[in-house]
Amino acid sequence: MTATLVSVVLSLFSAVAYAAAAVGQERLASRTSGPNSGTGSDSGTGTLRLLASGAWWSSVGLNAGAALLHVVALKYGPLTVVQPLGALTLVAAVPLGARLAGRRVTANEWRGTAYTLAGLAAILVMASGSAPDEILSLPEALVVAAATAALIGLLSRPGARPGLRHATASGFASGVASALTQTVTVAATDRSERVLSIQVIGVALLVAAFAAGGLLLAQTAYRGGLGAPLAVVTLANPVAAAAIGLALLGERLRGGAAGVLLALAGAGLAAWGVVVLSRTTSERPAPVDAPGPLHAPDAVGAVDEEHPVAAVLALEPSTASAEPALLPRPPGPGQLTPL
Repeated sequence: MTATLVSVVLSLFSAVAYAAAAVGQERLASRTSGPNSGTGSDSGTGTLRLLASGAWWSSVGLNAGAALLHVVALKYGPLTVVQPLGALTLVAAVPLGARLAGRRVTANEWRGTAYTLAGLAAILVMASGSAPDEILSLPEALVVAAATAALIGLLSRPGARPGLRHATASGFASGVASALTQTVTVAATDRSERVLSIQVIGVALLVAAFAAGGLLLAQTAYRGGLGAPLAVVTLANPVAAAAIGLALLGERLRGGAAGVLLALAGAGLAAWGVVVLSRTTSERPAPVDAPGPLHAPDAVGAVDEEHPVAAVLALEPSTASAEPALLPRPPGPGQLTPL
């Protein structure tokens, strides 16, 4: 139980760090946007301005710290606990983004937050367990990687609704990357004699491949909009990781059949909360007649106050450009996808 508590606390700090970084990077993206942002030399100029910004590097540091906390959480907690807590990134960003935007949290945002927290609480009660000690063998990791790659290829084929299919593929890739990361972390810390083994090195390479693949897939998923793909990425990630934990790593749910049903109900409630939050984020209209320096292209500190958490959860560079906004926005470089 102590190990699970440690993993939950680390996941909470990780979610808050990811949320703070996302909100900060969206504000910086607004500052560097202009009439021709995202095209030609203006895009390069905006990128250079970000690279020269201390605030941007602070956001990058927050992202890196959040990723590190997530990795450590995977050392102490089972996948069925750690991965669903990724939804707390959006929950944390709601009040933070609202405060920075100078507005109140809406009733729908409070409702979505309550649904998400209640669902996650049910999952935590049923999925609590000891620190993980099982790891994937190299053959198991290769089979998981091959099956996931085949599924991603199927979801990425040309056809209708590519945004949702790419978002699903991105969530699966990131969830598998987290499962493989747990194998590397446990093997490297508990079995020091195998740190440089072929197994650890091979699985680490698979982690890098799936993490990068999840990032690229999420970038394409948000081209057609934010709300629905955002929810799909958030939900597909823990589904993939939990499936691996339950099937291959000996993780179990408490309470037998009743525990499974309660966990499924909690997952459904949390999923609906994420959908409510993502819809609220993507559907809130941008102001159309707000004169003054706030919306001037070169205004220092300009920020679209109606979309304070649009870059949350997936934390992809394309998120800022996918949301409706008064001014076009360049992607926020340096953003990371939670494992």
